[in-house]
Amino acid sequence: MPDEFRSFIQIHHLVESDGRILLAVSGGIDSMAMAHLFLSIGMRPGIAHCNFSLRAAESDMDEEFVRDFAKQHDLPFYSVRFNTREYARNRKISVQMAARELRYEWFEKIRKAYHYDLIAVAHNLNDNIETLLINLTRGTGLTGLSGIRPSVNHIVRPLLFATRQKITEYCNENRIAFREDRSNAGTKYTRNKIRHLVLPILKEINPSVEETLNETAQRFASLDKIIAGHVDQLIRTTSVSSGDTTIFSVNKLTELNPDRALLFEVFSRYGITGSGSSGLFGLLKGRTGKMLITETHRIVKNRNELIVAPVARRESFDYLISKPVDLNDVPGIMSAEITDRGPDFIIPCESNVACIDLDRISFPLVIRGWKRGDFFYPLGMNGKKKLSDYFTDRKYSLPGKENARILESDGKIVWILGERLDERFKVTSSTTKILLIRLRPCRSS
Repeated sequence: MPDEFRSFIQIHHLVESDGRILLAVSGGIDSMAMAHLFLSIGMRPGIAHCNFSLRAAESDMDEEFVRDFAKQHDLPFYSVRFNTREYARNRKISVQMAARELRYEWFEKIRKAYHYDLIAVAHNLNDNIETLLINLTRGTGLTGLSGIRPSVNHIVRPLLFATRQKITEYCNENRIAFREDRSNAGTKYTRNKIRHLVLPILKEINPSVEETLNETAQRFASLDKIIAGHVDQLIRTTSVSSGDTTIFSVNKLTELNPDRALLFEVFSRYGITGSGSSGLFGLLKGRTGKMLITETHRIVKNRNELIVAPVARRESFDYLISKPVDLNDVPGIMSAEITDRGPDFIIPCESNVACIDLDRISFPLVIRGWKRGDFFYPLGMNGKKKLSDYFTDRKYSLPGKENARILESDGKIVWILGERLDERFKVTSSTTKILLIRLRPCRSS
């Protein structure tokens, strides 16, 4: 098995011989086999262990077991303890998803802090085909049928060539100790149902079903690369991007005479699932304001456009500004300073710059998101205007409205950041001191 291990690493260019690699080791059979295999080919990895506090004393015993292994082989050891259930409750996600988020975020922190090149996780061939079957059952596109990739960013999976049976035989032959997670024997979770109930039946039909499905996943992965290149080209010709927002032309999409499969491939990267792809046709022909919301993005029809933007976790825009210098700590503000209104001062005609009469505002100021009922006196106009009407006149999209921020003084709107100043706070001939605020320029991609 060490020869196959080394060969798989070389074929997929996973690890350089002189690379620094961090192993994610739970103490289970797969990760312990992986750790021993790296040692067998002469590498000295670091060992990282997550204690998710899900199995009481057993979780602590797992941690101690892995710690002892690292000490026995004189390997660097890193560990962390998570309150996984509390994290899952706070984020309103499953315990499994919480554990995944926690461990990968922590692995990356350790990788950067201790200058490792890669993180190795012990997914095996059976994990790969189980993922394929889970995705197929739930509905997926080509990417979902491609299974688990050997390498993504800084994550490598050097055991994907080995079946669970082969790993077990290797550990038995080499007397490799490991910890057994008893929850793996149950059928509570979807993956365990596939593992213990579905695959045994499929093996009755085809004893080599594991290898067959793995080869099928590899063919889908190759096809996915081909299709992805075509889809990337379609996206470039039908949309423009600004920051993390992508705007599709409805006319250009319609000209493609797209079917459901094509729309799915275009929008799957924005969280659209197989069942949700049928709604895209309605969105193309729908009225302004109609939308689809996925787990990651919102797709909004806005006149002749589809605007795709990440679903923001509602972080408050509220910042309390006690003194002018505090403005420099607000995300998106490049600089804030007080300057004299001298005879040579020229007011910049830029939307990302505000010149405010310092004597007309009172601290603390507030920067916040807009809300229904807000109004202001637009610069250059005599009367007041509701912000909702102003946004409509300016053809703001729904994401644009939601991202709008307001500078407020004593309950009065001073400035719609990056947009328009209020008439009441403009610089006049009698102004002596100016609060000059510059926003960071928006980046386009």
